[in-house]
Amino acid sequence: MGLPSRPSIELFSSSTVRDDIFNEKQRRRLKDDEDEGEFEDEHLDTPLIGTATRNGRFVEDGPEDKSGDEDDEGRYTELPKVVREVVDFDDDPSELTMTFRYFILSSFFVIMGAFLSQMGWFRTTHAPFSTFIVAIASHYFGRWWEQLMPNWNIRFGPWTWSLNPGPFGIKEHVLIVLTAGAGAHSNMGEILVSVKEIFYQEQMNPLYAILFMWASMWTGFSYAALARNFLVYNPEIPWPTALQQVAVFKALRGSRAKPQLPKTPMKIFWIVFLAIFVWQFLPEFAFPMLSSLALFCWFSPPSAAAKFIGSGIGGMGFLNFTLDWSNVTSMIITQPFYVQMILFIAFAINCWMLIPIAKFGHMWGADTFDVMSNKLFTENGTHYPFHKIMTSTAEFNATAFEEIGMVRAGPQYMWGLFFQYASYTSALVWLVLFHGKDVWTVLKGQFAGGKKVLYSDKLNWIMRTYKEVPVKWYIALFILSFTINFLLVLKGELYLPWWTYIIALIVGAMFLLPMGFVYAVSGFGVHVGILNELIFGYMAPGKHPLASLVYRTVSGQCWYRAATILEDQKIGHYLHIPPRDVFFSQIWGSIVGIPVNYITIRWILDTKMDYLTGKEKDPLNQWTGQVPIAYNSAAVQYGLVGPARLFRHAAYAPLPLGFILGAVAPLLVYWLHKRFPKRGFNYCNSTIFLSALGHFRGYISSGPLTAIILGFISNFWLFRYHHDEIWKPFAYMFGAASDAGFNLNMLFMFLLTSIFHKFKMPHWWGNAPDSIERCFTH
Repeated sequence: MGLPSRPSIELFSSSTVRDDIFNEKQRRRLKDDEDEGEFEDEHLDTPLIGTATRNGRFVEDGPEDKSGDEDDEGRYTELPKVVREVVDFDDDPSELTMTFRYFILSSFFVIMGAFLSQMGWFRTTHAPFSTFIVAIASHYFGRWWEQLMPNWNIRFGPWTWSLNPGPFGIKEHVLIVLTAGAGAHSNMGEILVSVKEIFYQEQMNPLYAILFMWASMWTGFSYAALARNFLVYNPEIPWPTALQQVAVFKALRGSRAKPQLPKTPMKIFWIVFLAIFVWQFLPEFAFPMLSSLALFCWFSPPSAAAKFIGSGIGGMGFLNFTLDWSNVTSMIITQPFYVQMILFIAFAINCWMLIPIAKFGHMWGADTFDVMSNKLFTENGTHYPFHKIMTSTAEFNATAFEEIGMVRAGPQYMWGLFFQYASYTSALVWLVLFHGKDVWTVLKGQFAGGKKVLYSDKLNWIMRTYKEVPVKWYIALFILSFTINFLLVLKGELYLPWWTYIIALIVGAMFLLPMGFVYAVSGFGVHVGILNELIFGYMAPGKHPLASLVYRTVSGQCWYRAATILEDQKIGHYLHIPPRDVFFSQIWGSIVGIPVNYITIRWILDTKMDYLTGKEKDPLNQWTGQVPIAYNSAAVQYGLVGPARLFRHAAYAPLPLGFILGAVAPLLVYWLHKRFPKRGFNYCNSTIFLSALGHFRGYISSGPLTAIILGFISNFWLFRYHHDEIWKPFAYMFGAASDAGFNLNMLFMFLLTSIFHKFKMPHWWGNAPDSIERCFTH
């Protein structure tokens, strides 16, 4: 329910990498200034000031004056050390980019990724369709195409395409991956389409649904223009996730000066890929007990309490292990180990402390409401009939609400709201405390005198060879997307009052720079969905719940999609891809991917609806509809009932205190960091911790213990003690291969069970009908 599936997590990381880069940069400048006799004290405390003044120069729009260019050595030193180590600075502007081969391969991977990612959106756990997978697979496909396809010309109207245009170069390769990054994932428009049909039995017009998805995504694309100078071209902004992608390309292809085709990592990739593909048939189908190994249950006397404590499906997951890759995923490799530790601590507090306190301490309504459910209840614990508090015009019915009573929720869902509120203010306060001076100095320089900044580092110097994407292209894209969505609003398809749509766009623009900055320097994004619904609930209470979700989608896409688009543009910047080709590849990815998203949604709703609505129970608790249920619950609370009514109730009144907690927590961390600067308190990021506490885990708790053990092996022991010989050449390959094997297995299993509806695994010892974990009460 946050950022689309990418090789990163959905939270907010520490500023440590960013601080290290700044400190290194500052020391280098200090030394250079002392050598040149130009040292000025005021530059010491503003490490980003060079971005706007000393690193570059202000120029009017128009031809560049290259007479003041620094020499190559100076251009290199403007870049952080980590960038200089990873990025290849050789460039060949003649390399192929937009070829017939590019369109075929990119479309293939977009279609596959959009289908798998959209299918995973409905599951309780899934491995994201990583662009690492696309990078590796397209490398082979492109090579095979180059070697096997004939050199024929294909005519299409006035255009002529070469079936085999020549060598499969890195730029064409990168553009395939960037296209997948834009289109091979789920789309937030799925929220409206799915929730509308699952809970309100209304099917959205297919054309309107696809247009809404396109327009919402393209709004985010167009907003990228607001921050590209600051987040893409600025050499001080490293984008760790983009550097990961560059490292994979480098491992696959070597450098332009020394191209190589490493065989050992590729051999390991295929071995792991096939092993995971075959293995996943066991926990996903034949031997589901492997997905949740409940040791506490097995070695304790049979009882309801022991089952609740040890079960990873509907319980606390204490001492519960998993051999199901979907419960682990490649996040054990892509997340820094300190982040994994924070996430695990948050999980342990959530599931091993708060849940048992609520369950066995009879607190927070646990005797009446399901502790681990995100559904809505009446005061007596029955499912809340939210349809009955809606009038015939789909607005709030105050009379019926008084009769039925307040909408209630389970304890885990409620404290999740509290911690989500805390994460919002924590993110802003953290940004001000740890990065406020950096942002302010750059903004002052960037917009001073109505001029733009020309950066003079080596990367920007290389990219001067290529034409920039004009701002008018982004404006045209925004006008197109705005027109589509505004017409849908006026037609009544999106349930929004027209003026709230305008405000959603404004609020989304306000989130873009601070949240985009956080994502750019750390690789993690803060969920703002509940905050958007809170804003809408105060602006327009009593509206159809879907109106709240549409507002959430529109405003969220403004920064979510812009952030991922800017990330891909940074990859293109690092690898010297023409900006206009990058822009087109992103548009092409969305054009191809969104119809696939919709087709997949239709397929899931047509084949898994009984699981999603709860009429039938999925034995693996995967097709539970947990995500759409959470969206609908929040929409009813904030959109239909409204936060003003909610917070007057005793159960909801303490929740706004989360905003205060979120504001105080970073202050404490900041004070500790300043008081003990060498103790690593800047790793103790309050926002990632609060965001993780606010993450609703639902009924699946079997993965974190296994994940932290594997994370320790991968990102602590191997990363620290065997970095060059094991971790660096093999880690990303292993993660990509594992996720790819799982995704292919998921696709195969879905097709198999969809085509052969009666194809089910017989019950046996490892697939007990009353408990697949063999976690019995007697």
